[in-house]
Amino acid sequence: MENLFDIKGRVAVMTGACGVLGASIVKYFAAQGCKVVLLDLERARQTGENIVSEIKAEGGEAMFLATNVLDPEVVEQNRQDIIEAYGGIDILLNGAGGNMGPANVTPEQTIFDMDLDATRKVFELNIIGTIIPTKVFAKSMVEKGKGSIVNFCSMSSFRPLTRVCGYGMAKSALYSWTQWLAGELAIKFGEGLRVNGIAPGFLLTNQNRSLLTNPDGSLTERSHKIIGHTPFGRFLEPEELLGGLHYLASDASKGVTGTVMAIDGGFNSFSI
Repeated sequence: MENLFDIKGRVAVMTGACGVLGASIVKYFAAQGCKVVLLDLERARQTGENIVSEIKAEGGEAMFLATNVLDPEVVEQNRQDIIEAYGGIDILLNGAGGNMGPANVTPEQTIFDMDLDATRKVFELNIIGTIIPTKVFAKSMVEKGKGSIVNFCSMSSFRPLTRVCGYGMAKSALYSWTQWLAGELAIKFGEGLRVNGIAPGFLLTNQNRSLLTNPDGSLTERSHKIIGHTPFGRFLEPEELLGGLHYLASDASKGVTGTVMAIDGGFNSFSI
């Protein structure tokens, strides 16, 4: 019987690939037999090259390319380099995104303190920084008549979370974009092109460490509230995202498009 989860030989491209989550994800996809392409900023080159070396040491195939997800010309050059190296693109993991402190509204602030410039940058990174790679790399999927795009949404895609107003609005828009694009690609280019998303629960990463831990490493009041609202009673680990991503990238989810999978230890479904 066919193994619907088999992704061996497929080309998986990930933006924002050199962070804590990205490194775990690209290493996993390489271990499943994918040829993986790590896309990140030039300043992440050394980290990216180190990850590539680790993957190759385990017998996998990988390459790092410096990019700027907000620059269509740079991303187009990335696409050409990938096509030259691997011949096509099968999986796109839109992991680039993030937040900025000034785009938050802290308990000591009000809406009148909200930094509009920072909020614009957060919107641009999370929304435009997903749309541009999608427009560029989906071209190769359309040519093949098949491809899986997975966007990285958030718990704040489903409902507002305190403080992170700019980030939450951006991730809500990303949820809408995921659903809209799923229909757009299937209707105009065929059912072989699928678009889904994952919404990770709360993981302790470099990006949110200042919100979730105190300088001495202890948990903040916000962390205690999050864990108290999570049936698992803990933060998630990066590795717990891998199964969901594998499913959405593979033919096991052949009939699935326009969905956003919560991987959150029960946070989003829990009330009291």
